[in-house]
Amino acid sequence: MKKATPKTYVEHGILILVALVCVLPLFFCLKISLEPEKFAYRMPTLQLHGFTLENYTEIFKRQDLMLPNWFANSLFVSFTLVFFQVNVVSMAAYAFARLRMPAKEIIFMVLLFTMMIPGQVTMIPVYMIIKNLNLLDNYLALLLPGMANVFGVFLLRQFFSTIPGEFEEAAKIDGAGKFRTYFTIMLPQAKPGIIALSIMSFLGCWNDLFWPLIVMNKLEMRTLPVGLTVLNGTYATERALVLAGAFIAILPALIVYGIFQKKIIEGTMLSGIGGR
Repeated sequence: MKKATPKTYVEHGILILVALVCVLPLFFCLKISLEPEKFAYRMPTLQLHGFTLENYTEIFKRQDLMLPNWFANSLFVSFTLVFFQVNVVSMAAYAFARLRMPAKEIIFMVLLFTMMIPGQVTMIPVYMIIKNLNLLDNYLALLLPGMANVFGVFLLRQFFSTIPGEFEEAAKIDGAGKFRTYFTIMLPQAKPGIIALSIMSFLGCWNDLFWPLIVMNKLEMRTLPVGLTVLNGTYATERALVLAGAFIAILPALIVYGIFQKKIIEGTMLSGIGGR
């Protein structure tokens, strides 16, 4: 066992401070949501002023909150997007990594350049396309713009690039075509990257607020983060109730990340973008 050095203590101290900065907002969100409303506007402290589940029961009782419907919408959109992203992105990444085609590197660099364009720049044109296709208040409005992911192409391309060429040569000798080689040989080799991409895509889609807020106007078609915006009143806001709704919305994401965090780290490290 290595002896701890002053540098180790400093590094651990910095990590603890960073962890506290990240955890404290979640802690206060949970704490205030478990307190009566009259304590929600006081200066946040570590002390719990009373304990009640009234805020959570109120969310499920209110007629204007279609919580089960919104939850189902979020699950459907998130899992569907993950399915399409993994399939579309993995095929594009395999093509850029292993196939020969004219100007492949130039096209790939152009794709990477699009990652530097803020989403707000393309939001209005994409919205106009969705509107002209009469897809507002339709699940396709949420699915079509997110079926491809440039970061995912870059991530999986790193995996496919590191797979030895002998696998493809052996498959070619056995008479396998490009698609069979991709599905049976190359795709299983990129499993860590696919798992990491799936989790990150799920978390990003689940937490997305701005785009669903724009394209979904019908109350029953909203996703969970957008639906919970009705808790913010025009003239008054029940802060404890809002934070209870916020904690319900982030709880699935916390569970998914807590279970699969090692897979995310493994996927990014093996792809070569984790600082290795």
